[in-house]
Amino acid sequence: IIFIFSAVEGVQPQSEANWRWADRFGVPRIAFINKLDRLGADFYRVFNEIEKKLSIKPVAVQIPIGAEDQFKGVVDLMDMKAIIWLEETLGAKYEVVDIPSEYADRAQEWRAKMVEAIVEKDDELMMRYLEGEEIPTQDLKRVLRKATINKELVPVLCGSAFKNKGVQPLLDAVLDYLPSPLDVPPVRGINPKTSEEEERKPLDEEPFCAYAFKVMSDPYAGQLTYFRVFSGKVTAGSYVYNATKDKKERVGRLLLMHANSREDVQEVSAGEIVAAVGMDAATGDTLCDEKHPILLEKLEFPEPVISMAIEPKTKKDQEKLSQVLNKFMKEDPTFK
Repeated sequence: IIFIFSAVEGVQPQSEANWRWADRFGVPRIAFINKLDRLGADFYRVFNEIEKKLSIKPVAVQIPIGAEDQFKGVVDLMDMKAIIWLEETLGAKYEVVDIPSEYADRAQEWRAKMVEAIVEKDDELMMRYLEGEEIPTQDLKRVLRKATINKELVPVLCGSAFKNKGVQPLLDAVLDYLPSPLDVPPVRGINPKTSEEEERKPLDEEPFCAYAFKVMSDPYAGQLTYFRVFSGKVTAGSYVYNATKDKKERVGRLLLMHANSREDVQEVSAGEIVAAVGMDAATGDTLCDEKHPILLEKLEFPEPVISMAIEPKTKKDQEKLSQVLNKFMKEDPTFK
């Protein structure tokens, strides 16, 4: 999970609630201190808040260059280089340059903190560090990744998502520090026919198993069902078993979503996230191989906190309103 904190407001109550949720499910995470271009932004204050309020060991792998309207980029503490985003490209392009002299001392100070926090998690690195050896970046990243997956450390990055500053290194950090499907235990569920617990390893050779985590309506394609494949493979045009609803469903098209663009694919396998066209699944449904059924744990959704009554202006609109409300209910399980 990427936890996003405002450099202005800091750690808010909902952030703490979400953090407890991640603790409950044992999810590794990295943190991103956002909105460094805003008035009142303070990276160091929020970093300390993260450590104290969430009772964790954060590790800064970046520090900002400038703040508020003077925010220009970040210092990469791993490579000890400055990353400066070009204003004329709206953050799409950046330059990697030497660290500005006015940030050299601070960068050395925070790199030392980062290295000390990392080597504490590996006896071999600690011995080399105490002997005065300069620890290579690849070793630091390897140990930090392991500590992140074990929920011992939380890498902290920073930037301004609104101005597209810091986004590219954040995506790189997902690859560098967060677990791949092979790094996590097999998913567990219940066989609906035998009521016995079963597991699915994140391998293509395993029976197909996926979880529908989002449903939305598309004006052109109809319903899009987003699901994450935990094991096996599925192809466009094939049939899968909806273990939650106890029925077969046909997978029409398979789409890889890239923001506003989409790419048709014929097959997806373990570890991938895809959107399917033509299915009738709802959020929280388990999709699997009919010959090897499994029912995954369903998400617990909060109860609605606001209620109101609405009615159409005319009886003619009654059916249309009903259809729209049913779509809302399918897309958002908290809407009842």
